[in-house]
Amino acid sequence: MEYLTREQIINDLQQSFQPYIDKFGIEDIGIYEEEGENDQYYFGYTARKEGKTFHIHTPFKKNDNGELAPVKNEWVIESDEPQREDIRGFKDIESAFREI
Repeated sequence: MEYLTREQIINDLQQSFQPYIDKFGIEDIGIYEEEGENDQYYFGYTARKEGKTFHIHTPFKKNDNGELAPVKNEWVIESDEPQREDIRGFKDIESAFREI
């Protein structure tokens, strides 16, 4: 399992902002970051499309040095709409962006 620093992960995610905006018609995009229970951490994107906001993320595991490694290759879409359920099981980020 390859561990990366938080800064490396954020830099990698930021590299894709403009291509995703152009390819998927995203109005605005930023970094999504959330610390979960135990050693869990979530990284991905907060994206706005057609006036709706979505959090698209994948899980990471944090080691004792504070470095992070992907747990599994699955992306989840959360919507800011309370009645809408999370959509799970995307094997790549582009599939998740196509869904929104």
